[in-house]
Amino acid sequence: MSRVLLIEDDQAVRDGLQLALTRQGHTVDAVGTGEHGLAALSGVDAVVLDLMLPGMDGFEVCRRIRAATDLPIIMLTARNDDMDVVAGLEAGADDYVVKPVRARVLEARIRAVLRRTDGQARQSAPQPELAKHGDLAIDRAAMVVSKTGVPIGLAPTELRLLLELSGSPGRVLSRQQLLEAVWEHDYLGDSRLVDACVQRLRAKIEDDPGTPVYVQTVRGFGYRFGPL
Repeated sequence: MSRVLLIEDDQAVRDGLQLALTRQGHTVDAVGTGEHGLAALSGVDAVVLDLMLPGMDGFEVCRRIRAATDLPIIMLTARNDDMDVVAGLEAGADDYVVKPVRARVLEARIRAVLRRTDGQARQSAPQPELAKHGDLAIDRAAMVVSKTGVPIGLAPTELRLLLELSGSPGRVLSRQQLLEAVWEHDYLGDSRLVDACVQRLRAKIEDDPGTPVYVQTVRGFGYRFGPL
């Protein structure tokens, strides 16, 4: 199905997840340190990354992976701690799972991020293959986003979020709607996933991320795509 890199220092957890994911059909490369993980990225489809690693911690590993590649990253955190979760998402993670990890939940998240890697966003109506919004051009056929003619490198989740928002300019989408469409979380999900991804997306497409033109916040409701 896919090749997954598991970076987890706890050998019992590492062995258990490796066995479970292998039984689900994945090829799993499992390592115990961030340094070994960074050296094992070649040929990998997705990364499962523990935040609390010895030596180089998971936050730094995540930043380095994201700086070098658009591989989807699912982080493992021992606590549903706001600061840890937000820091991990801001470092570039696409999703997270809280320990103790249920293998079926993790495998479902892996499937979801791999689908997002394909760059296919669900749309309620057919969209033009090439749409221009001010200086921003979105080519849905080629899955390329550019600004003033210069391509912008977006991670798969960032691209999917932009496609979802830009599919209905001016329409306000709630965080829950975006969770369901982009992350495929069909339950009461975590809005921090949306907010962190919006922040990363704005940093790449806005002239001034602090005063966004394209991805606008509608307080108390969610986000909408502009300019109108």
